[in-house]
Amino acid sequence: MKKTVVFVIGVLLCAAAVTVIGQKKNLSPREERREIREKRRAERIAEYEKFMDSLILSRNFQFNPQSMQRQPAGPMRQIMNPAFNVGIWDGTVDICLPYIKGYVPPYHVTVINYTVPNITGYVTEQTHEGWMVTFSTSLFSASTYTFTFEIYSRTGGATLTITNSWYSPVQYSGTISALY
Repeated sequence: MKKTVVFVIGVLLCAAAVTVIGQKKNLSPREERREIREKRRAERIAEYEKFMDSLILSRNFQFNPQSMQRQPAGPMRQIMNPAFNVGIWDGTVDICLPYIKGYVPPYHVTVINYTVPNITGYVTEQTHEGWMVTFSTSLFSASTYTFTFEIYSRTGGATLTITNSWYSPVQYSGTISALY
């Protein structure tokens, strides 16, 4: 008898759940439009994330800096010149960036302006927010410069940190775009 009662109650609960799930919400036109807008925005965000992921994996993208700072606590400097960027394509890296030389004051701002063919040690690693891209090059000098990009797929933003054994690290904030 107990088993029958438990079985009947279970069947009734399942039927009630199906009825509740199958019911359509009675939304006002305003609430319907809001839900449609939210759904479209979520789709656009997901589409942009896919675009960014494919851009990074293609190794054919450009970093456009907007600010730079000598680490650990140098002044933040805005970068307004659109000629400054780092382009990566087909194993080649085209670098044109302002750079702060010096380990102690006085620091000197110079421009790194090199095209490095056949880059080696290029590593791409997916993170929970996007990608980490790292490579090293000598830039035709005696010391090695390590470039580390932290790329945020959802926003299209990125942080580039250039480290060198002779100078303090320099960090850039900017955006990632397709290389045309």
